[in-house]
Amino acid sequence: MANQDTSDAGGPRILVVDDNAMSRKVIAYRLQKDGYDVAAAASGPEALALVGNGLVDLIFLDLVMEGMAS
Repeated sequence: MANQDTSDAGGPRILVVDDNAMSRKVIAYRLQKDGYDVAAAASGPEALALVGNGLVDLIFLDLVMEGMAS
């Protein structure tokens, strides 16, 4: 589900960024049920590409991801 739109709900757009695929799926599913338009990324660079390519209203971000400097 990396770097992928997961909904066509048309509501506010939320970007879910997490390196754990199951976490991304669960969070995206829950947000979609609440009417949000969800995009997902598996890494910081993927998230930055999505933010740079379109509008995002909110970012739901995993703060502890492999490969990201602390």
